Amino acid sequence: MSIVPARLLPSLTRTFINQFHRRILRTAACRRLRTMESLRATQDPQVTTTLAGVDAMPQPPTSGDQTIEGLSPAPAATAEQAETPRTGLLPGETVVSEGKANILYPSANEVFYNPVQEFNRDLTCAVLTEYAREQMARRGVKVLVPGEKRVVVSLTDEKVDAKEAKSEDEEEDRDKGVEEPVVTAAVGERCENGLRVLEGLAASGLRSVRFALEVPGLRSITANDFSAKAAALIARNAQHNGVTHLVQASQRDASMLMYEMRGRKERYDVIDLDPYGSPACFLDAAVQAAAEGGLLCVTCTDMAVMAGNSGETCYSKYGSISIKAKYCHEMALRIILHSLDQRAAVYQRYIHPLLCVSVDFYIRVFVTVHTGQAVVKNSASKQALVYNCVGCSSFHLQRMGKRTAQGEHTKYSAATGPPVGPGCEHCGHRHQLGGPIWAEPLHDVGFVQKVLSAVSGNPSRFGTARRIEGMLSMVTEELPDVPLYYTVDNLSSTVRCSTPPLLQFRSALLHAGHRVSLSHACKNALKTNAPPRVLWDIMRCWEKSNPVKRERLSESSPAHHILNIEPILQACFDVREDANPHSRRRHLTRFQENPEPNWGPKARAKAGGGGVSTHLEDKRKQCQNKRKNLITDAAQLKSFPCKRFKKGTCTHGEKCCYSHDVDKME
Repeated sequence: MSIVPARLLPSLTRTFINQFHRRILRTAACRRLRTMESLRATQDPQVTTTLAGVDAMPQPPTSGDQTIEGLSPAPAATAEQAETPRTGLLPGETVVSEGKANILYPSANEVFYNPVQEFNRDLTCAVLTEYAREQMARRGVKVLVPGEKRVVVSLTDEKVDAKEAKSEDEEEDRDKGVEEPVVTAAVGERCENGLRVLEGLAASGLRSVRFALEVPGLRSITANDFSAKAAALIARNAQHNGVTHLVQASQRDASMLMYEMRGRKERYDVIDLDPYGSPACFLDAAVQAAAEGGLLCVTCTDMAVMAGNSGETCYSKYGSISIKAKYCHEMALRIILHSLDQRAAVYQRYIHPLLCVSVDFYIRVFVTVHTGQAVVKNSASKQALVYNCVGCSSFHLQRMGKRTAQGEHTKYSAATGPPVGPGCEHCGHRHQLGGPIWAEPLHDVGFVQKVLSAVSGNPSRFGTARRIEGMLSMVTEELPDVPLYYTVDNLSSTVRCSTPPLLQFRSALLHAGHRVSLSHACKNALKTNAPPRVLWDIMRCWEKSNPVKRERLSESSPAHHILNIEPILQACFDVREDANPHSRRRHLTRFQENPEPNWGPKARAKAGGGGVSTHLEDKRKQCQNKRKNLITDAAQLKSFPCKRFKKGTCTHGEKCCYSHDVDKME
């Protein structure tokens, strides 16, 4: 064996690395060449050119107007591009229509698509349109939306006349000194002074294509996906819908793409993240790559983690411990906002929530990102810990920091607490500790009302417009300064009595001088500024007219402790007119109805295709309604081994209904 001198080791290492690197590059080049030859054999030359840009090696940007994905810069739309013939279908492909987009999808499960999230995409288009309207007005550009009739939706009256609304807007603009924009931006046109949009996890590119076809005032849309097949499909869908002048396909790691664009001149105006599962690994890059005042849209579908099933996993991903409680869906919203604000504060940035909603099996937040060292100091006072009683589910919030205004200056100090004793004052049980969570408002009510007015004035624009109108109406009715909520059925279950009607319970709180509202996150939720003792006094008064059998209550149960205390407040259950919110009175569609069987989260897309396994559908059917086919014949149980016999503790002998066959034990 030869011995290499130590002085030669660095040069030999560099030689080996260079040879290995060249070998990898040759292998990758051969693979791309074979891929391009197969694509040219099945597609027309124009689409092949687009896909060649997708598979090209990424190049560093030379200016803020150029792309970094290896694709050519998006030229301005021309009449010839608008009349470009759509691509043909490949074998096994189908066309899915949503909004104004027609998307090509392979029959194999290679690219993820969930039709139930049409509401998510519709709501995003509505929010992005209103955000673009505000941003373009500052840049002297007026956006034009087809079929839009601007109305002001009032929660007291159905609608306000469009002329009156227009005159009010004009007077407001004149008071602010804002001149009427001369330049206009229409849907589908490239605006040179428009917004730069990034969809980090685009899959088929459906969302990006819909942005290009439905949202005005855009300069470019980068539809990125790590999968080569997804990136190729994005390029074909952009060609199929005639939006190649706006949508550029990209095959990059989403985090690396955002990290490279975190310079002030390269940042994106809008970043949309809709991953399959948790977005935690993308948040740090996203808060850096968003422009000053930029819009960040994030979806979380890992609700099992965020709703309390795995508090330790939630802490590892978001820096907060989730609690399994009735308010878990709103707490999930506040957990993701806490994580965003905490990561933004590292870079002297902070967030401002515009709209945060819990929908079906996921949550969706829309926040703007700003820079300001002075405002970042308020971050600690915006977060809070949650003390949740395991017996009666009463909760208390403890702010992480304290902020005191002293004239023109602000003093920051540590918070004092805790707000509870060693045991719950109502039932004597212990407390769980969760959080920290975002304790500030979830929505910008003024912005939400603008989105609501735009959707109500143009209901044919979105397929889920009725539900958007109903949910946004509920959002505007929520108490902004009251985190979390109670549920009427859980209060009744705690004291083991019948459930009072929702309107009567709300009326009792209003009669007692407290504020109350519903929540979009739960049908029978109660958001109120009343302390827990007031809620239990109301339940004690309700129990007196609807008594329970107290002899059946255990002395250690929460119901026994709560009902043995006389109420201080004498509740009045006479129904008040203001107890019924206007969204409920108008019978708006506020919550999702099951659109189809098995409509929840779908299976993750497979990189190698292969289609959706029929075995998965069979397994779902077998797992449903297990208890409806119970075994009633004891003879059938003899086919199952006896667990007690295996442990040596079965004393029934031949009378045992289960098998004692030694062969089956093995």
